[in-house]
Amino acid sequence: MFLNLLCLAIVLALPAWAKDAPAAATRWEKEISAFEAADKTNPPPANAIIFIGSSSVRMWKSLAQDFPEHKVVNRGFGGSQIADSVQFADRIVVPHKPRLVVLYAGGNDINAGKSPERVFADFQAFVAKIRAGLPDAKLAYISSAPNPARWAQIEKVRTLNALIREFIAKDSSMAFIDVHSRMLGPDGQPLPDIYLKDRLHMNEKGYAIWKEVVGPYLK
Repeated sequence: MFLNLLCLAIVLALPAWAKDAPAAATRWEKEISAFEAADKTNPPPANAIIFIGSSSVRMWKSLAQDFPEHKVVNRGFGGSQIADSVQFADRIVVPHKPRLVVLYAGGNDINAGKSPERVFADFQAFVAKIRAGLPDAKLAYISSAPNPARWAQIEKVRTLNALIREFIAKDSSMAFIDVHSRMLGPDGQPLPDIYLKDRLHMNEKGYAIWKEVVGPYLK
Protein backbone atom coordinates (compact mmCIF):
# COMPACT_ATOMS: atom_id res chain seq x y z
CA MET A 1 0.00 0.00 0.00
CA PHE A 2 2.76 2.40 1.00
CA LEU A 3 4.69 1.59 -2.18
CA ASN A 4 1.67 2.30 -4.31
CA LEU A 5 1.13 5.66 -2.60
CA LEU A 6 4.80 6.52 -3.04
CA CYS A 7 4.67 5.77 -6.76
CA LEU A 8 1.55 7.90 -7.08
CA ALA A 9 3.25 10.79 -5.31
CA ILE A 10 6.24 10.57 -7.65
CA VAL A 11 4.03 10.60 -10.71
CA LEU A 12 2.07 13.61 -9.45
CA ALA A 13 5.31 15.45 -8.77
CA LEU A 14 6.53 15.10 -12.34
CA PRO A 15 6.28 18.11 -14.64
CA ALA A 16 3.08 17.95 -16.67
CA TRP A 17 4.88 17.45 -19.97
CA ALA A 18 6.94 14.54 -18.62
CA LYS A 19 3.81 12.44 -18.14
CA ASP A 20 3.39 12.42 -21.93
CA ALA A 21 7.02 11.55 -22.64
CA PRO A 22 6.80 7.75 -23.04
CA ALA A 23 3.99 7.92 -25.59
CA ALA A 24 5.66 10.80 -27.41
CA ALA A 25 8.94 8.93 -27.66
CA THR A 26 7.19 6.07 -29.41
CA ARG A 27 4.97 8.19 -31.65
CA TRP A 28 7.53 10.71 -32.90
CA GLU A 29 10.82 8.83 -32.96
CA LYS A 30 10.69 8.29 -36.73
CA GLU A 31 10.19 11.99 -37.46
CA ILE A 32 12.78 13.15 -34.94
CA SER A 33 15.35 10.66 -36.20
CA ALA A 34 14.71 11.89 -39.74
CA PHE A 35 15.47 15.46 -38.65
CA GLU A 36 18.69 14.28 -37.02
CA ALA A 37 19.74 12.33 -40.10
CA ALA A 38 19.08 15.35 -42.32
CA ASP A 39 21.05 17.57 -39.97
CA LYS A 40 24.10 15.35 -40.32
CA THR A 41 24.21 15.75 -44.10
CA ASN A 42 22.87 19.30 -44.27
CA PRO A 43 23.27 20.98 -40.88
CA PRO A 44 21.26 24.15 -40.21
CA PRO A 45 23.26 27.38 -40.49
CA ALA A 46 24.52 29.14 -37.40
CA ASN A 47 22.29 31.81 -35.83
CA ALA A 48 19.26 30.59 -37.73
CA ILE A 49 15.58 30.88 -36.85
CA ILE A 50 14.01 27.53 -35.99
CA PHE A 51 10.26 27.07 -36.32
CA ILE A 52 8.99 24.15 -34.25
CA GLY A 53 5.51 22.84 -33.51
CA SER A 54 2.54 21.11 -35.03
CA SER A 55 1.16 20.59 -38.54
CA SER A 56 0.72 24.28 -39.36
CA VAL A 57 4.50 24.57 -39.11
CA ARG A 58 5.17 21.30 -40.90
CA MET A 59 2.85 22.27 -43.78
CA TRP A 60 4.41 25.72 -44.20
CA LYS A 61 6.20 24.59 -47.35
CA SER A 62 6.99 28.14 -48.48
CA LEU A 63 8.64 29.09 -45.18
CA ALA A 64 12.13 29.64 -46.60
CA GLN A 65 10.77 31.42 -49.68
CA ASP A 66 8.55 33.65 -47.55
CA PHE A 67 11.51 34.91 -45.54
CA PRO A 68 14.49 34.85 -47.93
CA GLU A 69 16.33 37.50 -45.91
CA HIS A 70 16.51 35.14 -42.92
CA LYS A 71 17.99 31.71 -42.28
CA VAL A 72 14.89 29.69 -41.35
CA VAL A 73 14.62 26.02 -40.44
CA ASN A 74 11.36 24.05 -40.31
CA ARG A 75 11.10 21.58 -37.45
CA GLY A 76 7.34 21.02 -37.47
CA PHE A 77 5.94 17.54 -36.88
CA GLY A 78 2.23 17.29 -37.54
CA GLY A 79 -0.15 16.42 -34.74
CA SER A 80 2.37 17.31 -32.05
CA GLN A 81 1.61 19.08 -28.81
CA ILE A 82 3.72 21.54 -26.81
CA ALA A 83 4.88 18.71 -24.54
CA ASP A 84 6.39 16.99 -27.59
CA SER A 85 8.41 20.09 -28.44
CA VAL A 86 9.63 20.19 -24.83
CA GLN A 87 10.78 16.60 -25.04
CA PHE A 88 12.58 16.86 -28.36
CA ALA A 89 14.04 20.37 -28.18
CA ASP A 90 17.34 18.95 -26.95
CA ARG A 91 17.63 16.91 -30.13
CA ILE A 92 16.31 19.13 -32.92
CA VAL A 93 16.63 22.71 -31.65
CA VAL A 94 19.28 23.25 -28.97
CA PRO A 95 22.24 21.63 -30.82
CA HIS A 96 21.94 24.17 -33.65
CA LYS A 97 22.16 27.26 -31.44
CA PRO A 98 19.51 29.36 -33.23
CA ARG A 99 19.18 33.05 -32.46
CA LEU A 100 15.37 32.74 -32.40
CA VAL A 101 12.98 29.86 -31.72
CA VAL A 102 9.40 30.22 -32.98
CA LEU A 103 6.81 27.84 -31.53
CA TYR A 104 3.34 27.11 -32.86
CA ALA A 105 1.42 24.48 -30.90
CA GLY A 106 -1.42 24.28 -28.41
CA GLY A 107 -4.48 23.56 -30.53
CA ASN A 108 -3.85 19.82 -30.60
CA ASP A 109 -3.35 19.94 -26.85
CA ILE A 110 -6.77 21.52 -26.27
CA ASN A 111 -8.33 19.09 -28.73
CA ALA A 112 -6.82 16.21 -26.76
CA GLY A 113 -8.75 17.33 -23.68
CA LYS A 114 -6.07 19.27 -21.84
CA SER A 115 -7.12 22.38 -19.99
CA PRO A 116 -5.67 25.74 -21.04
CA GLU A 117 -3.87 25.86 -17.70
CA ARG A 118 -2.22 22.49 -18.35
CA VAL A 119 -1.14 23.57 -21.83
CA PHE A 120 0.19 26.84 -20.42
CA ALA A 121 2.27 24.86 -17.93
CA ASP A 122 3.72 22.89 -20.84
CA PHE A 123 4.55 26.17 -22.58
CA GLN A 124 6.39 27.34 -19.47
CA ALA A 125 8.33 24.07 -19.54
CA PHE A 126 9.26 24.74 -23.17
CA VAL A 127 10.55 28.19 -22.26
CA ALA A 128 12.58 26.69 -19.41
CA LYS A 129 14.05 24.07 -21.75
CA ILE A 130 15.09 26.71 -24.30
CA ARG A 131 16.46 28.99 -21.59
CA ALA A 132 18.56 26.17 -20.17
CA GLY A 133 20.07 25.13 -23.48
CA LEU A 134 20.06 28.47 -25.32
CA PRO A 135 20.33 31.26 -22.74
CA ASP A 136 20.96 33.93 -25.39
CA ALA A 137 18.22 32.92 -27.83
CA LYS A 138 14.99 34.85 -28.31
CA LEU A 139 11.68 33.00 -28.26
CA ALA A 140 8.39 33.76 -30.03
CA TYR A 141 5.00 32.08 -29.77
CA ILE A 142 2.51 32.14 -32.64
CA SER A 143 -0.96 32.33 -31.11
CA SER A 144 -3.21 29.32 -31.36
CA ALA A 145 -5.46 29.74 -34.40
CA PRO A 146 -9.29 29.91 -34.61
CA ASN A 147 -9.93 26.81 -36.69
CA PRO A 148 -13.52 26.29 -37.94
CA ALA A 149 -13.30 22.51 -37.42
CA ARG A 150 -12.62 23.10 -33.71
CA TRP A 151 -14.77 26.17 -33.18
CA ALA A 152 -16.47 24.53 -30.20
CA GLN A 153 -13.13 24.85 -28.38
CA ILE A 154 -12.63 28.54 -29.14
CA GLU A 155 -13.06 29.80 -25.58
CA LYS A 156 -10.37 27.42 -24.34
CA VAL A 157 -8.11 28.51 -27.19
CA ARG A 158 -8.64 32.16 -26.27
CA THR A 159 -7.90 31.41 -22.61
CA LEU A 160 -4.66 29.68 -23.59
CA ASN A 161 -3.62 32.60 -25.79
CA ALA A 162 -4.37 35.05 -22.98
CA LEU A 163 -2.32 33.09 -20.45
CA ILE A 164 0.67 32.88 -22.77
CA ARG A 165 0.39 36.52 -23.89
CA GLU A 166 0.39 37.73 -20.28
CA PHE A 167 3.37 35.53 -19.43
CA ILE A 168 5.39 36.69 -22.44
CA ALA A 169 4.63 40.36 -21.79
CA LYS A 170 6.82 40.19 -18.69
CA ASP A 171 9.95 39.17 -20.64
CA SER A 172 11.48 41.37 -23.33
CA SER A 173 13.34 38.39 -24.81
CA MET A 174 10.04 36.81 -25.89
CA ALA A 175 7.29 37.84 -28.29
CA PHE A 176 3.64 36.91 -28.69
CA ILE A 177 2.67 36.85 -32.38
CA ASP A 178 -1.07 37.36 -32.74
CA VAL A 179 -2.21 35.63 -35.91
CA HIS A 180 -5.50 34.68 -34.24
CA SER A 181 -7.22 38.04 -34.65
CA ARG A 182 -6.07 38.38 -38.26
CA MET A 183 -7.71 35.07 -39.14
CA LEU A 184 -11.16 36.33 -38.12
CA GLY A 185 -13.59 38.32 -40.25
CA PRO A 186 -15.62 41.39 -39.21
CA ASP A 187 -18.28 39.02 -37.86
CA GLY A 188 -15.83 37.45 -35.44
CA GLN A 189 -15.92 34.15 -37.32
CA PRO A 190 -12.93 32.48 -39.03
CA LEU A 191 -12.30 33.81 -42.53
CA PRO A 192 -13.95 31.20 -44.77
CA ASP A 193 -11.42 31.17 -47.59
CA ILE A 194 -8.11 30.61 -45.76
CA TYR A 195 -8.57 26.93 -44.86
CA LEU A 196 -8.30 23.64 -46.66
CA LYS A 197 -11.37 21.40 -47.01
CA ASP A 198 -10.69 19.90 -43.57
CA ARG A 199 -11.43 23.37 -42.09
CA LEU A 200 -8.45 22.85 -39.81
CA HIS A 201 -5.30 23.49 -41.83
CA MET A 202 -4.56 26.62 -43.86
CA ASN A 203 -4.29 27.12 -47.58
CA GLU A 204 -1.98 29.62 -49.33
CA LYS A 205 -4.19 32.55 -48.31
CA GLY A 206 -3.85 31.55 -44.68
CA TYR A 207 -0.09 31.33 -44.90
CA ALA A 208 0.00 34.71 -46.64
CA ILE A 209 -1.56 36.17 -43.48
CA TRP A 210 1.00 34.39 -41.33
CA LYS A 211 3.82 35.66 -43.52
CA GLU A 212 2.64 39.23 -43.08
CA VAL A 213 2.12 38.96 -39.33
CA VAL A 214 5.15 36.82 -38.42
CA GLY A 215 7.70 38.56 -40.67
CA PRO A 216 8.35 41.67 -38.53
CA TYR A 217 9.14 39.55 -35.47
CA LEU A 218 11.97 37.73 -37.24
CA LYS A 219 14.08 40.89 -37.29
